[in-house]
This record gives sequence, structure tokens and C-alpha cells, in this order.
Amino acid sequence: MTTIDCGTLVDGIADEPRHDVRLRLADGRIDAVGSPDDVDADDEHYDHDVVIPGLIDAHVHLAGLRSLAPMAWVTEDVATLTARATADCRKLLAAGFTSVRDVGSATGLGLKQAIAEGEIPGPRVYTSGKSISQTAGHGDTHSLPLEWVADNSGLATLADGEDECRKVARQRIRQGVDCLKIMTTGGVLSELDAPDHSQFTDAEIRAFTEEAGRVGIPVASHAQGTPGVVSALENGVDTIEHGFYLDDNALTLFHDHDATFVPTLAIMHRIVEHGADHEMPEWGLRKAREAYEAHVDSVRRAYEADVPIALGTDFIGPALVPHGENALEAELLVDEIGLSEMEAIEAGTSVAARTVPDDDIGRIEAGARADLVALGGNPLDDIAALRDVETVYTDGERAAL
Repeated sequence: MTTIDCGTLVDGIADEPRHDVRLRLADGRIDAVGSPDDVDADDEHYDHDVVIPGLIDAHVHLAGLRSLAPMAWVTEDVATLTARATADCRKLLAAGFTSVRDVGSATGLGLKQAIAEGEIPGPRVYTSGKSISQTAGHGDTHSLPLEWVADNSGLATLADGEDECRKVARQRIRQGVDCLKIMTTGGVLSELDAPDHSQFTDAEIRAFTEEAGRVGIPVASHAQGTPGVVSALENGVDTIEHGFYLDDNALTLFHDHDATFVPTLAIMHRIVEHGADHEMPEWGLRKAREAYEAHVDSVRRAYEADVPIALGTDFIGPALVPHGENALEAELLVDEIGLSEMEAIEAGTSVAARTVPDDDIGRIEAGARADLVALGGNPLDDIAALRDVETVYTDGERAAL
């Protein structure tokens, strides 16, 4: 067993921190949480000033990409992408992210297995495998011949019609995914559509959510425009990614369906601020700039309406959006949206945990997984302290950073 004394403990659940707390870890889980008077110290004992739950990024792509040029997404070989993504997993863990939800990559399933086997260091991976798009949708590479894209290149698989959608969902489940990722609108990084274009019919969306529901896994939808958000929520999707344009009906539907919002402010912020210097296509820059103010406003309105907001960056790996800088999302939630520091930490812990099919991460309590981060500063005073990572514990073991 291991014991840890915490000067300040943020457990991811309570609205206030606790002070002078001792944790006892055993068999990869938190065995006890109490005062040093009540929990005996073990021979393996550590002291930390500030401890929080292991952070969760609820929207990443473990894609191994190093360019935002769309052609690179479909031409690089999977072996190279996997090698780079392995390095990205180490960066994520060193940044305090002990779990990630990979919502669209060719490498996620292999990385998940290698990390679970202890072959490589990294966060716990929950993955959708490749995302699923309609033909001419957000996951289609519009500039390429259809037969190249249909040959399963890039980050998405194409599916059209209720029967085909159901079949692809079952194929993903057969592969062992933790969630399904679909696209119900166009987007910024798809050339010939727009964020307000709706994609997939109601029947197609229901095919995905019905199949996922049979095996108890959630469905995430890339959904930026209001109609695509509404159709996703009305047909059983569990998480909405991006949500650029949310009206009052959409906000109500989040509550009606107990859905979670993953706004991914970080990638939009980086694209708008620095995208012109990083191979971003002109049409992607234009769409991001056009949507940015509405996006921030939608997230603020969702926050005011008490919609559950989870931390997710949509980081992919290139220099503009590198893994390891994922705490930027928490900073933007505080600085741009108005969340308190405690709420931003919860967005990256217990709320982000709503997006995966496990209920034992994102919190510090007896029985939860012993995923912990020790910080050199207090993020309740300055959210940027989330970047000051001193020690990371996964399943109760100190990670080699």
C-alpha cells in the first residue's frame, strides 16, 4: 500500500477543497480518504502540497499527425502515425492527463491495448476508433476522389443509409471501442461543407445510438450548427462536441436527455490566433473566424443554463494543437466563459468522466481508481497551476515522467 499526505486536496466532487488529508492507495484504487489521525501512514509514503484527480481530456485525436494540411491526414502510413502518437501519450501523461477520450483516429485501439499492457506509458485511453461520417460529410476528404476516401483512409469511415450505419456501428463494437463518434454537421476542417449544414438523417443517427445502447457505450457527435445539435440530442446522442450555435431549445434538450457538452474552445482559439502560421487552409481559417464569437457565446449561455461542460481540447498533435498543452482548455473556460477555478477543475475531472463508460475516474474517493496529480501550485488561486505538474499517479503507481 501507499499513503499520500495532501496539504490541499481537490477531490473533483466537492465545491470546497479539503486540507491536511491522507490518502491510502491499494491495488490500483483509493482505499481510504481521511485525516492523518484516522489513516495510518504506510512504509511507502509521499507528501504533496496540492493533489487533484487525474485530469481527463474528453476530446482528443491520438492521430500522430504533425500537420494540419488535409492531404497529410490521408497519405501518411499508420506505422508512422502510431509511433508519433506513442510520444504524444507520454506528453499527455506528463501534463497530468491520466485519461483521454480519443474520438477519431486509426491508432487509438492499439495504443489503448499497449498502455493497458504496460508496454508504453500513457493515459487510460477510451476510444471510438475511426469516427463515422456520411458521404460528403465532415469526415469525408472532399478534395480527394471518392474511391480513395471510401478505401478507409484518414480519420473517418463513410456510411450512408440506416442499414449501413447500423453495420458500421456493429463493426466498431466488434473492434472493442468504448464509444461511437459520428458527425451530424459540417465543420471547420472539411472543405465543402459548413458548420450549419446538418448531416445524417434521424433514422441514421438512431441506428448508431440504438446499437451503442445495446452494449452500454455512449455516442459522441461532432455537432456545430443548431439543427445538427438538436437532431443528435433528440435521437439519443450522449455528448455534443463543439456546439458553435446553440439556441434555447438545444440547451433545454441537454437537460432533457442528460447530455454533456464538450465545447473544445482550445482548438478554435489556437486556429483563430495562430492558424495562419501553421499550414491551416484558407477556407478553414475563414470558417473558424466566422464562428468564433458565436462559439464563445454559446458556451457562455450553456454555462449559465447549467449544462454539464466537460474539458476537451480537440488537440491532434501538430505544433498548433500539440498534446501536452491540454490545460489550455481549463484556462479558457475560466478566462473566456467565466467558470470558477473549481468548476474548471471539475470540467476536467468528474464532469469529463460523464463522457466515458466508467464511473470510477475523475474523483478522489474510496473505491475510485488511484489516478492523481500532485501540483506545485494551487489551481484554485490560478488555473494556470494545472500546468505545474510535479507527480502523476496512475492506478496508484508513480508515473515515470
